Amino acid sequence: MQKPTSIDAVQSLLAGQDYVCGRALGTVTYLALTLGRPLFLEGEAGTGKTEIAKALARALGRRLIRLQCYEGLDAASAVYEWNFTGQMIAIRAAEASGGVDRSHLKDELFTQEFLIERPLLQAMRPQPGGAPVLLIDEIDRTDEPFEAFLLEALSDFQVTIPELGTIHAPEPPIVILTSNRTREVHDALKRRCLYHWVDYPTFDREIEILQARAPEAAEVLSREIVAFVQRLRTEDLFKKPGVAETIDWAKCLLALDVISLSPEVIADTLGAILKYQDDIAKLQGSEAKRLLDEVRAGLEPA
Repeated sequence: MQKPTSIDAVQSLLAGQDYVCGRALGTVTYLALTLGRPLFLEGEAGTGKTEIAKALARALGRRLIRLQCYEGLDAASAVYEWNFTGQMIAIRAAEASGGVDRSHLKDELFTQEFLIERPLLQAMRPQPGGAPVLLIDEIDRTDEPFEAFLLEALSDFQVTIPELGTIHAPEPPIVILTSNRTREVHDALKRRCLYHWVDYPTFDREIEILQARAPEAAEVLSREIVAFVQRLRTEDLFKKPGVAETIDWAKCLLALDVISLSPEVIADTLGAILKYQDDIAKLQGSEAKRLLDEVRAGLEPA
């Protein structure tokens, strides 16, 4: 599928993949696609940053290539490695056959046959259906040297392998970077990108998201779920639940045939929305009932 030609088309495209996209996010996504600029999405975990890359890849019929960042990630791990096991087998086979020409053998060992392509190199290769979607996920987990390398790679959309030379992307990939803001990413990298802060959705927007991702949930239950999760986000928690947790909780409640929230149900299923014991402990006893009563008091009749 061709890239969308308007902001409305972007929103419709993502809606077709059950991704509810607001006007601001739709605008910056449209501009990133149109101008060929990387899109930098920052925000709390669970707000849908990674999911937009997946939705775009599915909607456009493009391959999704994901580089999951972590502390200590280096250029070699992100670009390529040599298949040392395969190279050793080739050396042993050549020695066994006799008459080894070491200079010739070296040329044979460092070829495409023994090259293991990692995400950044894969994204530079031609792909069926067009340039892939390259998701560089949680860039804030890496360190500054990798950021500097990435800055160069995204500027020219090329990587250099000393034994093979420079490989340039015939068509630049669609690049989406995400950050949970566990640390500040350098300005130089952000300047290469179009930026958008992905915030927690409003009540109405989160209802819309839940209806798209868990349509079998009744309206009354959906409203209670969203209102309760949004109330939790105002509490002093170590990790506030994201939209992903809202969807997970709804699916858990549906699997239990829950029609309406109760303090007992909340206590039994807190592990779907809270991931730290200290946070869960805060909702034990009468606290869950108190919050549920406040939520119901604030909900208008559906």
